[in-house]
Amino acid sequence: MLQELSIKNFAIIDDLNMSFSDGLTILSGETGAGKSIIINAVNLLLGSRASTSLIRTGYETAELEALFHITKQSKVFDIMKENGYEPKEGLLVRRVISKSNRHRIFINGRLATIQLLNSITQHLASISGQHAHQVLLKEDQHLLILDMYGGLTPLRNQIYRCFHDMLPLIQKLNDLYVLKDRQIEHRQLLEFQHREIKEASIQPGEDTDLELERVRLKNRKQLLHSVQDSIESLYSSKGAVIERLVTVKQNLERASEIDAELLATGKNVAETIYHLEDLSDELRTYLKKIEIDENRLETIDARLDTLNKLKRKYGKSLEAVLARLDSIANELSEMGSIEENISDFQEKLAKLHGKLGRLAKTLSQKRQQTGKSLAKKVEQELDTLRMPQTKFRVRLQTIPANNHADPFLVTGDNLINETGIDRATFLISPNIGEPLKPFSNIVSGGELSRVVLALKAILAKTELVETIVFDEVDAGISGSVGEVIGKKLSSLARYHQIICITHLPQIAKFGDHHFSISKRVIKGRTKTSINRLTKKERIKEIARMLGGEKITQATLDHAHEMMDS
Repeated sequence: MLQELSIKNFAIIDDLNMSFSDGLTILSGETGAGKSIIINAVNLLLGSRASTSLIRTGYETAELEALFHITKQSKVFDIMKENGYEPKEGLLVRRVISKSNRHRIFINGRLATIQLLNSITQHLASISGQHAHQVLLKEDQHLLILDMYGGLTPLRNQIYRCFHDMLPLIQKLNDLYVLKDRQIEHRQLLEFQHREIKEASIQPGEDTDLELERVRLKNRKQLLHSVQDSIESLYSSKGAVIERLVTVKQNLERASEIDAELLATGKNVAETIYHLEDLSDELRTYLKKIEIDENRLETIDARLDTLNKLKRKYGKSLEAVLARLDSIANELSEMGSIEENISDFQEKLAKLHGKLGRLAKTLSQKRQQTGKSLAKKVEQELDTLRMPQTKFRVRLQTIPANNHADPFLVTGDNLINETGIDRATFLISPNIGEPLKPFSNIVSGGELSRVVLALKAILAKTELVETIVFDEVDAGISGSVGEVIGKKLSSLARYHQIICITHLPQIAKFGDHHFSISKRVIKGRTKTSINRLTKKERIKEIARMLGGEKITQATLDHAHEMMDS
């Protein structure tokens, strides 16, 4: 239930706060006072798209905020829990619309996404205005209304889940059929690719090692010269480093006989000589490695050429080539068992198809019975809404399957989709002697408004939302009809919090709460204000709705009489 609404710097509203209660709340006021702006604000808080054009002139941002009380039995309670919110504290939705287009949404003080907001608010409130009337003209909504009325939503949901369980299996099976059709040619290609990579006997990192060796061999002469000079300097030449260090060692040994403190230094020099001799041996070994194979460079070039060709064909690295080898092996393995896989998928789909067909036929039969009941109920409701002898029917037709339909999504001659095998069309004849016609043929706004209200009244106990906002419910309706619509809204308010914008006093008098919306010019700016009316103020407002700007004693008396009745 909506408890608080705050609007700031939005269209012609600078700062407005409203508190709501349960029952029927009436919003009235002169044309252009800002009633539709309040509806737009509520729509935004329920997740509709924001526009910078709604920001009040002279300001950078507009801010909207609504507080909802959430009952433990509601769907919203569970959704909030699933997303880490504490519903016992209520639901606080805040939207900031910015001229920079960096709009923000906050749910219970935490930054949120429009997707999360929509998932929560779809079960929170609904606005039944011109948009809702247009939605009713769409036939896909007729089937949904029929299922809601008949309590068939659980069965419909089973069909939805079964249908969507089948879709990926059907896609996989079709992929297997395609793969089977081109299996021979594709298998030959895969076997060639597998053989080509396998025969190359690739080792991870091999190309990097070969590149290093190639660089070494291409610079062989320079390396030979450098290493040979190093060996000469260390060991072979006259006055080599090792030879000179031997002399140092001998000198220190003689000196240590005089001063034992030099023994350690002499040992360090000896160890250095041994280390340099090891270095000389390592350099001699390196020298032999360079000199061993004169044709090694050609071998490396040929091997690198092979590896680079494989990388160009199968990946940018040897690791990618080896990964492709595993992928090819897996694909070949799958191709080996393709018939078995096809058989498995056919068996799974056959079971699901049988289940889906049974569910769809059961739902279709229940819809036939429900359609008759709904038609009778709508006619009764319309009779109370001053549309006597209106004929209403629910036409149910199965969806015929065409030649391109997947056999697993066909039962008998009928196509199955996520809602079953039916499509529904609401037919109506508001005037005696006129044939039944689809809703889309209804021209009268007053008739359409009353049909919407009749359906809302019928679905009152089954509709999930707790708050319903009626805008333009009195479109095309006279005062006498307004009386019965007011009664209907009042009875509907036993099941939902009802907020109704109206121009008709015959509707307004039924309100449990009444707000007056007005606008005035202050310092050259238009400002919208809203006031909760006392009983005395309500009489004046209803008198204004009856007689216009000039309120006479007669209109006041009439208003008083209406309120008393």
